[in-house]
Amino acid sequence: MQVWPGQAYPLGAAYDGAGTNFAVFSEAADRVELCLLHDDGSETAVELRESDGFVRHAYLPGVMPGQRYGFRVHGPYAPARGQRCNSAKLLLDPYALAVGGAVDWGEEVYGYRFNAPDKRNDLDSAPHMMTSVVVNPYFDWGDDRPPRTPYNETVIYEAHVKGLTMLHPDLPGELRGTYAALAHPAVIEHLTRLGVTTLELMPVHQFVNDHRLVDMGLNNYWGYNTIGFFAPHNAYASWGDRGEQVLEFKSAVRALHEAGIEVILDVVYNHTAEGNHLGPTLSFRGLDNASYYRLVEDEPGYYMDTTGTGNSLLMRNPHVLQLIMDSLRYWVTEMHVDGFRFDLAATLARQFHEVDRLSSFFDLVQQDPVVSQVKLIAEPWDVGEGGYQVGNFPPLWTEWNGKYRDTVRDLWRGEPRTLAEFASRLTGSSDLYQGDGRRPLASINFVTCHDGFTLHDLVAYNEKHNEANGEDNQDGEGHNRSWNCGVEGDTDDPDVLALRARQLRNFLATLMLSQGVPMLSHGDEFARTQGGNNNAYCQDNEVAWVRWPDGESTLLEFTRAMAWLRRDHPVFRRRRFFHGRPVEGTHDELSDISWFTPEGEEMTQEDWDAAQARALTVFLNGNAISEPGPRGERITDDSFLLMFNASPDPLEFVVPVNQGHQWQVVVDTAREEGVPPGTGAKVRAGERVTLTDRSLTVLHRPA
Repeated sequence: MQVWPGQAYPLGAAYDGAGTNFAVFSEAADRVELCLLHDDGSETAVELRESDGFVRHAYLPGVMPGQRYGFRVHGPYAPARGQRCNSAKLLLDPYALAVGGAVDWGEEVYGYRFNAPDKRNDLDSAPHMMTSVVVNPYFDWGDDRPPRTPYNETVIYEAHVKGLTMLHPDLPGELRGTYAALAHPAVIEHLTRLGVTTLELMPVHQFVNDHRLVDMGLNNYWGYNTIGFFAPHNAYASWGDRGEQVLEFKSAVRALHEAGIEVILDVVYNHTAEGNHLGPTLSFRGLDNASYYRLVEDEPGYYMDTTGTGNSLLMRNPHVLQLIMDSLRYWVTEMHVDGFRFDLAATLARQFHEVDRLSSFFDLVQQDPVVSQVKLIAEPWDVGEGGYQVGNFPPLWTEWNGKYRDTVRDLWRGEPRTLAEFASRLTGSSDLYQGDGRRPLASINFVTCHDGFTLHDLVAYNEKHNEANGEDNQDGEGHNRSWNCGVEGDTDDPDVLALRARQLRNFLATLMLSQGVPMLSHGDEFARTQGGNNNAYCQDNEVAWVRWPDGESTLLEFTRAMAWLRRDHPVFRRRRFFHGRPVEGTHDELSDISWFTPEGEEMTQEDWDAAQARALTVFLNGNAISEPGPRGERITDDSFLLMFNASPDPLEFVVPVNQGHQWQVVVDTAREEGVPPGTGAKVRAGERVTLTDRSLTVLHRPA
């Protein structure tokens, strides 16, 4: 076999049409072998003799796409000093563009003996390992262009590739649960009719099913257990894992773009699937443990963990930062994705111990000409000390607004002293984002997501029911801010069912009427349930898969109506915060927003502070939008009155007298369909409108 020196960049396996260049970083290694793996189980080892800046490299003419490979690293093995090299372990390429197979769990893939954890394990892991695959980078993108939907027009739909499509009745069986299913017209039609602009996919980076879960007969269904930051997860391909998964993912993105739908990836750069000191040796640990991971300073045999998974990546190491930035750029430039949601993003800001918004990672993202131009969404917390950082990310970033979720849940379940904070959340959370120059669009608003109760379960359960997870119901969040409407779980009580349905409409309407960017969790639009399981991370089955309704559902129609109401009226999706006063240059003496008691009187501080206050009216002045349109034109819109009655009793609301003479009801969550058919009732200023207990009404006045 010919072996040429090759290049130290790019890292990974780069095919050029005639052969493949291999490059891998390891400062710890004495020697690195590239192992070409053959279908008969044999391997050909090629020592990477060239080294530049601790990157070992070689070019092999004739090595074609589909070739499986791995690395063996010869070097020091002294776990107590943080050194874990072991040439008996076949290692995945951190830059592999595709991964074949799955881990066959056994003692062979660990660096120690199960019966003697301090003893080195020299069993060969190759027959039990997933493998890196050389990929053909060429793909016909045609005239594909990113939709680039502005944040103020964005509606995000969080979905799981398999969970969304596995039970879809209109999909061919062989496509269900795959990337190809996302490109199917039935799925795309559902998203477009729902008003979705942006599909946020739960992890599709190659991940590992944990040894513990596999032994229990379960899987890491959610996929927050990454081992390959460049490779699309092979189990989501409808056929093949020798690079076919790359082509299939690209085809799905192309189809979604053709429909005007962006694709955002939920990415997990805070930790890897190798776990703590008792975890397997799959890639990073065997290549250069001390460079990739945060180790305990006084005891480097152990790992610092701010993620709850056993390890955290070392965010001050330049090679770790390079890995992350190279991965992000690859998914934008080569896979054409439109942005990222960063799991446990506070960990990415921990260069040392504390979360630091001036960390190197944020600096790199800010100056990067590719990554800085796509949507960047932080999950702004981790499990480490000081990890809750909602409102504290740099100006380029948007954030999952956990305070929005908590406050909206509290309002509709009747918690006291909620009204004032609810007003802030409804109007874009200026208390969190205005201070550093950000706008309402920095707030990604959500009531539910993959983690926790579904929307149906939020109104049907007070307690979690996670027994199927095999942890004696000890896993999952215990404080859900949920309310079962009087009965735990399933019921045939018509009053309870009616109240639950009303609460579902309340949550969906509130979400779509709030300033910021709304995010729906897949299946909430037709009230999917997980039977009270609020931590379905290991339920790769009908517990977590979306069960599609037979035909249309009234809740689905209501969700569509609310999404389109939002789309049609810029007053619900402003790019700037409200002033709370008349806006100069708008020729309108009314404030851009006003707050009223149910009696139609302007809210006083005493009204805001009242412990039991659970009702108010909000006036949104469509004539006073103080921001230019896309061509610099002045934006005007219709005006609206939002009436919220979160109390347990019906209430009479007086229509305020100075905001307009005649109004029309366009939303009433007390109705089964939520939106009045045809022309809604008309009401005049000063008239009384009765709102059912725990309901929301929207009145409309044309400009």
